[in-house]
Amino acid sequence: MSLFNTILVRTLPLAPRFVVWRVAKRYVAGPTLEDAVRTVRRLNELGAMATIDVLGEGVGEQETALGYVEEYNRVYDRIAEENLDSNVSIKPTMLMLGQDEMFCRDCLDILATKARELKNFLRIDMEDATTTDATLRTYWDLQEKHGCVGTVLQAYMRRTLDDISSLPEQGANIRLCKGIYIEARSIAWKGYETVRANFVIALEKLLRQGVYTAIATHDEYLVARATGLVESLGVPRDRYEFQMLLGVDEELRDILIEQGHRVRIYVPYGKDWYEYSIRRLRENPEIAGHVARAVLGLGGS
Repeated sequence: MSLFNTILVRTLPLAPRFVVWRVAKRYVAGPTLEDAVRTVRRLNELGAMATIDVLGEGVGEQETALGYVEEYNRVYDRIAEENLDSNVSIKPTMLMLGQDEMFCRDCLDILATKARELKNFLRIDMEDATTTDATLRTYWDLQEKHGCVGTVLQAYMRRTLDDISSLPEQGANIRLCKGIYIEARSIAWKGYETVRANFVIALEKLLRQGVYTAIATHDEYLVARATGLVESLGVPRDRYEFQMLLGVDEELRDILIEQGHRVRIYVPYGKDWYEYSIRRLRENPEIAGHVARAVLGLGGS
């Protein structure tokens, strides 16, 4: 990353919200559920599935958390009403995982019940290492009870291969991603190629173990390795999918769809779009140039 982009990324919070939105609107459906429904409908027309995510995390009050439960119930209802090809994903700290694990589990139980009733699915996202054990405990419990729940494992965590071995024997559904949180070297692999290598090892283990695997990456090398693995192992097309972020490498998305792979796009929406966008822009410094052009009135989306 250039010095210019480094400085720009660090000063992003100083940019007017309308400027950030000019860039972020490619990666966020918008502030409302209607925005998400419209975006998912368009993706379905292109042959992609979706997962809707209400933006928010790190909630510290039960009233706020219960408000998110209500919002997610609305999401499920709209998916059913509109006959959308979409499920949902949720960050457990949005439901106070860090403060009250049982309360969080009860909230997720409500949503898993809703998912089961509507023949849908609930993905419990993985956050930083302080939440891993509690997230997996909750996942194992709810999956055994409802059978329509999945979670996430991160390839850069040293524990991931052991976590794969500990998955439920039947019905496990895992999204595998590289991981984005900053973790200590004692618990997380470091280095771009090292994380890539562990991603491939973890993916092969998941597929050989019969786990339905959501391959979450925009890294074309990993996509190539993944397509090679599913072919060599004879994995049916309905036993895996690729997952990508909204607005990121749409050409690769279309190529995978044209090749007959299942592709699911992450569709975030909500009032916290600004905070999410700032974080994503910091994680993807190359986007900073678009912000600069928007600030200077030099064009760009």
